[in-house]
Amino acid sequence: MHEAIKKIELRNLQIEDYKELKNSMMEAYSELENSYWKEHHIEKLLSIFPEGQLVVLVDGKVVGSALSLIIDYRKVIANHTYAQITGNYSFDTHNQEGEVLYGIDVFIHPKYRGLRLGRRLYDARKELCEQLNLKSIIFAGRIPNYIDYKEELSPKQYIEKVKLKELYDPVLSFQISNDFHVKKIMKNYLVGDTSSNEYAVLMEWNNIYYDENPNLINLKKSVIRLGLIQWQMRPLNNLEQLFEQAEFFIDVVSGYGSDFALFPELFTAPLMADYNHLSEADAIRELAKHSEPIRKRFQEYAISYNINIITGSMPYLENGVLYNVGFLCKRDGSSEMYTKIHITPNESLHWGMKGGSQIKTFDTDCGKIGIMICYDVEFPELSRLMADEGMNILFVPFLTDTQNGYTRVKHCAQSRAIENECYVAIAGCVGNLPKVNNMDIQYAQSAVFTPSDFAFPSNGIKAEATPNTEMTLIVDVDLDLLKQLHEFGTVRILKDRRHDLYNIKKLK
Repeated sequence: MHEAIKKIELRNLQIEDYKELKNSMMEAYSELENSYWKEHHIEKLLSIFPEGQLVVLVDGKVVGSALSLIIDYRKVIANHTYAQITGNYSFDTHNQEGEVLYGIDVFIHPKYRGLRLGRRLYDARKELCEQLNLKSIIFAGRIPNYIDYKEELSPKQYIEKVKLKELYDPVLSFQISNDFHVKKIMKNYLVGDTSSNEYAVLMEWNNIYYDENPNLINLKKSVIRLGLIQWQMRPLNNLEQLFEQAEFFIDVVSGYGSDFALFPELFTAPLMADYNHLSEADAIRELAKHSEPIRKRFQEYAISYNINIITGSMPYLENGVLYNVGFLCKRDGSSEMYTKIHITPNESLHWGMKGGSQIKTFDTDCGKIGIMICYDVEFPELSRLMADEGMNILFVPFLTDTQNGYTRVKHCAQSRAIENECYVAIAGCVGNLPKVNNMDIQYAQSAVFTPSDFAFPSNGIKAEATPNTEMTLIVDVDLDLLKQLHEFGTVRILKDRRHDLYNIKKLK
């Protein structure tokens, strides 16, 4: 497990980063002698193509980088060496009118590998390629594990076995998993690369949005992908089993490119089985001891899987007071807490829970969102205040034991989507827990609801899960449709409110 990380940042390289860049590069290429760029090389790159030079920082420290040039396609696909393609390290081959983004370097400090930071750099390169309307990304990748097989396999045979996953190569396997395909094998590419036997594999990622005669390139991302987790309540022996199951779902929704993963309310309840001999109030306070370790682990998952995670909810003790809270674990490494405002009679009677006192929205890399826990969605004032702050997506982790309770959550969530002209995503638990008092049965049908107008489904339901079945629900929502609705909808609920007669405001 990595040390606690507070902040992940991906940005363009600056000359002030050079010292840290050099140190990380030396660690990354420790097997190669003098394997780092000199400062005058970096200055040249920044002068000719600053937007193509990227770094990733962990808690303010440069731990990885991706460096690129723009080069003519014909030069790239012809046989070449590393020295030739970089103009003998002068970078004079860079051509702003070229068609290809050529990767000349990418590395991650060994201490920070395993966090999928390299994938972030590659994703940023892909976005840059699309924004600049370039034909593809091409680079010649090393095959460092080939040294162990050079006596028995040709480079072609080695590459084929890596593609079939019969062998693993740290560079080639990574590139293939990032949708790069092999174009050709090149000999004598990088002098001194003995582990690759001086072979390299020319690889390409094609930009499917490339337009040879572009008129307009829309650079804004409006479509956000949501991953809802309909969680099966099952006996768990320990906290690690819960992490194992949670990571499985995070991996799944992340693998589909989701921007958010939403867990249900109190999905950690199976861990209470160990405390069933205690009173219900004491049992849930024992469960609350797991909440901080869960937050920390989910924060690691958010970084590692490059996804924003809404952790549903869990009991939380603060100064002896029991709350129902959750955490927004962002993929930049930061996290924020949200608290259930309205406590149900059952939560108060059996557990002695108290309601929180802060109503707020959250800024994310996908825009402003709101989060409300279950019962809170049945109070329209909360979401209206969030809508006034610019909320586009409202997430509602819930837990209901009967179909009656679910019906209240569902229809209130649909109402919040219509009246606030936003998307509402709800995710709940299913299954039974016979050995956990007050949490024995569950009913859920997770869903994403929309406003009701011509650009949206006529019934206001974007997608629904199968009732009472463990599954994920992957849904795309388009924020640009909300902007159009606000201004040009058949009705304009937010704009047409009578502020001269009534208003809603926070008291704190």
